[in-house]
Amino acid sequence: MQAQHRQLLRSVSRSFYLTIRLLPAAVQTPVAVGYLLARATDTVADTTALPLAERQILLDLLARTLAKTEGETPSGVHAADASQLSRLTQAFAAQQSNPDERSLMQTLPECLKLLKLLNEQDRASVRKVLDHITRGQQADLARFDVSLNAMESENALDEYTWQVAGCVGEFWTVLCEQHLPGYAHLPQAEMMALGRQYGMGLQRLNILRDTGEDLANGRCYWPQPTLAQVGLTPLALALAVQNADAQTLQAMEPVYGQWLQNTHTQLAAGMRYALALKPWRLRLATALPALIGARTLHLLRQAGPMALTQRIKLPRHEMRRLMWQIALGGGSAASLERLFWQTSDKHVT
Repeated sequence: MQAQHRQLLRSVSRSFYLTIRLLPAAVQTPVAVGYLLARATDTVADTTALPLAERQILLDLLARTLAKTEGETPSGVHAADASQLSRLTQAFAAQQSNPDERSLMQTLPECLKLLKLLNEQDRASVRKVLDHITRGQQADLARFDVSLNAMESENALDEYTWQVAGCVGEFWTVLCEQHLPGYAHLPQAEMMALGRQYGMGLQRLNILRDTGEDLANGRCYWPQPTLAQVGLTPLALALAVQNADAQTLQAMEPVYGQWLQNTHTQLAAGMRYALALKPWRLRLATALPALIGARTLHLLRQAGPMALTQRIKLPRHEMRRLMWQIALGGGSAASLERLFWQTSDKHVT
């Protein structure tokens, strides 16, 4: 990848940029291209300051463009799509307040060119994972199109976290099998299942960290039956978070604690995935999000449900400390496993 694309990666995700830089060269480019394109579609889906209809049109157009393969014209794709995509993307970019996301949208045509430069097998893998992701994002826009809604069930939440993140763990696993024969100590089917859980856990963590912002934008990813267990509705939760109502939020403790537990279990599956990898660079790159996630979960547990009123983020000095600890351990499987469980709360298993 060119230097400008590496800088773009770094600007839109500090932690995942480190992960991609650590990857073996054979899988680095398809992962980076897939990530940039997924971040672009995510930016479209999440920019709630813009009218829903505009975001739906652009996201649908992006999904069709990403799915289009050379020599084929899928249903609904027209010759004018490229021109329309360019026009809408640039107009969308101009309305972005975040300079990094504005740059990402402005360089979207270049990112699409990078996709075409991948070999046929990698291109197909990237398109497949982006199809899952954009379907999840489209369903998300439809779910929260009118008023403050919540996920209808835990199963719906699992389906969503798989669509936008669990499929990424599967994508990662497929790329490893294609480019790095004999890359793992575990069977491919088990690696696929662990990768799926890993991605879902990282998305659960993101949802937890973004709860306050999501509620302010009319989106509640906490399933309605789960909130009902503690006598809350999506609106009651939104008001409690908005007003920093400690008494109401404290009532969330049982379901908040269960969310942390479920997330930790899925991150632990991710660590098992990472520890099964043979190439040390791949093992280190794969373990890093789980290590960052475990430390973030620790901060969330310390803050309790009041964490929903703020965005908990691992401080830069903690990130530097983690990198030093990894370096001192030489990136070995034993040292990475020790770091993960040292960070995890003792009562979380």
